[in-house]
Amino acid sequence: MFDRHLLPLQRRLLHPLARRIAAAGVTADAVSLVGFGLGLGGVALIAMGQFGLALGLILANRLLDGLDGEIARLNGPTDRGAFLDLSLDFVFYALVPLGFAIHDPAENGLAAAALVVSFVGTGSSFLAFAAIAERRGLMSTAFPQKGLYYLGGLAEGAETILVFVLMCLLPDHFPTIAWAFAALCAVGTVLRWRWGYVTFTDEGRGE
Repeated sequence: MFDRHLLPLQRRLLHPLARRIAAAGVTADAVSLVGFGLGLGGVALIAMGQFGLALGLILANRLLDGLDGEIARLNGPTDRGAFLDLSLDFVFYALVPLGFAIHDPAENGLAAAALVVSFVGTGSSFLAFAAIAERRGLMSTAFPQKGLYYLGGLAEGAETILVFVLMCLLPDHFPTIAWAFAALCAVGTVLRWRWGYVTFTDEGRGE
């Protein structure tokens, strides 16, 4: 919901650092992999109840996720890089709730499962729309810098990271936060289904 407004600011802030990293010969793919490794460390710390340290690694993961995109734009974006970045992001988002479930299965397990399912809904609707939009040659005017058609929604990257921050700061309230965000993701998924159904309706083509 807020990504289209925050991404231009993010790019301006990260561009000088990305330029120095790119000049040192570091690739966007390497930054993506390092960021994912830090995210895995954050998930492990959540499972161990070290929520403050986990928050630091989660934020570092998100910082590198922004940097890899900016480095890719400086060096020339590739399909491989876009694939790697998106694939790692989706796994990272699902692992964070899993970390809370491992930490306290009895208290957090059901809410974490519901949140992961809601992420499947948002992710699958996002990717399904992008695949068909690519086939039809559609372009996203809101996110022209993305490597594929980026369909926005109620729960995008900025909202997800804000929720992860709240979970780490208020771990005792994880179930409430997870259920609330899962509901928001569910609404967003239904809206994406409707948008895709309307956008891709072609009379007489049987699609």
